[in-house]
Amino acid sequence: MKVGYGPAGLFEYNASKELIMRLKHNTDMVQSIAEFARSKGVKAGNFTAIGALKRAELGYYDQRNHEYRKIRIDSPYELASCVGNVSLKDGEPFVHAHAVLSDEKGNTRAGHLLEGIVFAAEVHLSQLEGPKLERKYDEVTGLSLWDIE
Repeated sequence: MKVGYGPAGLFEYNASKELIMRLKHNTDMVQSIAEFARSKGVKAGNFTAIGALKRAELGYYDQRNHEYRKIRIDSPYELASCVGNVSLKDGEPFVHAHAVLSDEKGNTRAGHLLEGIVFAAEVHLSQLEGPKLERKYDEVTGLSLWDIE
């Protein structure tokens, strides 16, 4: 096992624009952010979001089998926290998001946000300017990771 510290690769970016949006009711959060990024020419960025989802699908990545296990949530949940980034995959904006969801009793579910049907949601997207940030398949993990070389 390799033990070491520091980044696997490093790029530097400058903040370009701060974009604030409210997502439409009954739309998919992940797709909506990707479409918005495409329409604004965002090729690299990070975002936070809060609000509420009518239903969601979270993912947990099985590191041994290299596949996502899906966690289906078919009831309303508060979007207590959502963080993510936008980069390119196959030349198109790709959204990578993680979310913490809370039910009516304050119990939480969390994971990779695969889908989230919006009840109401507000997103703050920071567009970044710098080198091309693209995802490529990584054989070690089975994931599409940033190609930083």
